[in-house]
Amino acid sequence: MKRFSLSLGFVRQTALPSAVGAWRAGVCLLAALGAVTASAQDPTWPQRPVKIIVPYAAGGSSDSLGRLISVGLTESLKQPFVIENKGGAGGMIGSQQVSKSAPDGYNLVISGVASHVIGPSENPKTYDPIKDFTHIAMLGGPPIVLAINAQLPITDLKGFMAYAKANPVSWGSPGKGTHGYLIGEAFEVMSKTPMQHVAYKGGSPAVADTIAGHIPALFTTLSTASAQIQAGKLRALAITSSKRMPEFPNVPTFAEQGYPKLVALTWFSLSGPPGMPAPVVDKLNKEVRKIMQSQAAKDMLAKSSMETFDWDSARFTQYVGEELKQWAPMIKTVKPEN
Repeated sequence: MKRFSLSLGFVRQTALPSAVGAWRAGVCLLAALGAVTASAQDPTWPQRPVKIIVPYAAGGSSDSLGRLISVGLTESLKQPFVIENKGGAGGMIGSQQVSKSAPDGYNLVISGVASHVIGPSENPKTYDPIKDFTHIAMLGGPPIVLAINAQLPITDLKGFMAYAKANPVSWGSPGKGTHGYLIGEAFEVMSKTPMQHVAYKGGSPAVADTIAGHIPALFTTLSTASAQIQAGKLRALAITSSKRMPEFPNVPTFAEQGYPKLVALTWFSLSGPPGMPAPVVDKLNKEVRKIMQSQAAKDMLAKSSMETFDWDSARFTQYVGEELKQWAPMIKTVKPEN
């Protein structure tokens, strides 16, 4: 403002050929100042590296999707999009960090049903999943699978339930508040099968401990466990998809085994802090959708049994609200963590 006042004073005090000349000079100066101000407020984004927080351990579905879009965005927007894994509290620690960052487009998070539906429904004081974020683009996701150590003498869901009722059984999940945790707890309630939950900081550590025999079973995304299921180290007993997955035609759904309410998709997405500029959100949404519709992405998603959605940011934000309404009643039915 000081520069602006001094400049106007200079215009008023300088002798010009005529009043018209003075008026024209003032208009030109104001236009030049306006151009400088607009340039300062609306720079071309991005002008420096962008951080994408993956709020889980490396190796899981969110990490794979985050790295997929980070590579694509780096190539298309000509600035590094850097992944930082920050796990804990079912994705809420890393998400909360981003919610409090500047809304300039340089701090983003891989959001999802765990961190923006289940967790906030259980702990509403942490953050508001709608008001405290800008939801940018849906990425997609896999169903949840109940898998066990392949050495156990169990071949189906009924056998697992009988085993759990006769023996102390613990089961792992990617962490309290994740979709795997919710489905596991809901299954306990619906099937009246007593089990003990063990929380991990991501699906991959839970998979490793199940294979090693430290826990007999786990509920996690099918994509996280698929390689070990195919390798014969884990045995899949049921999945939460609405129908059997083409890659696993011999794995029945929970619905066809008597649990029609256990139909769900563990979706992941890209979000940022509240108040992000609309042009930045639109640019990110369009670029992410291009990446997710590419043949390379489709091939990767198919291998991981994941489905994607070609939605704009408004439709995606609406979907988050719909998921909150859908899951809240079920969240209230599961027992609290001890």
